[in-house]
Amino acid sequence: MRFTVAIDGPAAAGKGTISKALAARFGFAHLDTGLLYRATGRKVLETGFSPEAAARAVTPEDLARDGLRTQSVAELASQVATIPEVRSALVAFQREFARRDGGAVLDGRDIGTVICPGAEVKLFVTASAEVRARRRFDELRASGQAAEFDDVLDEVLKRDARDMGRADAPMRAAADAVLIDTSEMDIETALAAAVAVVAAGLEGAGA
Repeated sequence: MRFTVAIDGPAAAGKGTISKALAARFGFAHLDTGLLYRATGRKVLETGFSPEAAARAVTPEDLARDGLRTQSVAELASQVATIPEVRSALVAFQREFARRDGGAVLDGRDIGTVICPGAEVKLFVTASAEVRARRRFDELRASGQAAEFDDVLDEVLKRDARDMGRADAPMRAAADAVLIDTSEMDIETALAAAVAVVAAGLEGAGA
């Protein structure tokens, strides 16, 4: 069975948590496509490769390395993601993953609009910038990293502007995506909403 769930949305909206939970619930493979850009940014930092060369050199093993969740790597990821050649270099990796047998969940910024426009289910998971900044701030502090809320909020707003304003594959909800705003939802409520959409999609596909 080939069944693709495409999940898009801004940073810290909850799409990663929802994506992993959906994959576990339905027995699908999961790909956090943001890790591709984080791995690319890190490879640029460590090797001095050009962003395009770094993207072409990314392997599945690179996605499992420690340290991809730090703020500095996230900043690099956001920067390299604005480069059309980088995005192009990573498209085949994502599309091949999406159509693997057994079903797949991919989360990112342009999955439902560019990578998998034919996905059987599309979700756009979002939340207010302030709520997302608070979540990111709490994560950073919990992991022992120094952070100031105003700085985190500023970075969230700047990243949103980059993601939505880039010329190539800007972040936006697909016309047929189901919107889930997690601003006032706990994870159980948000996940229940997502599960219902995927279950309906599976039923519609006769799976």
